[in-house]
Amino acid sequence: MQIFLMYLKVFAVGGAICTVAQLLINYTKITAARILVLFLLSGVVLQAVGLYQYIVDFAGAGATVPISGFGYLLSKGAIEGAKESLFKALTGGITAAGMGITAAIVFGYLVSLIFKSRSKKN
Repeated sequence: MQIFLMYLKVFAVGGAICTVAQLLINYTKITAARILVLFLLSGVVLQAVGLYQYIVDFAGAGATVPISGFGYLLSKGAIEGAKESLFKALTGGITAAGMGITAAIVFGYLVSLIFKSRSKKN
């Protein structure tokens, strides 16, 4: 039962984040790229004021997998790095997110070797 409740929390929070994004796409003229930037910056700001950590503690992957979770991770690394030095404050975000960035590059490259890209037919 404990696992079911955790899955429910993850799905509810992750689904809520994605629902907000879909509503922005459907009912505003904001482009998808601007929505991505908005969500990334919202993760940074919420972590900077100390709120996003509570969401992550509650929902786990439901809060860390969306793009706002990437912003949270970048700002968390920068905040931790700032405790040591200015240089680590500037590089802490990339250090914290390095594993995910590397995985995205490697798997993107592997997929590009397997599949051939082509234009959509109108």
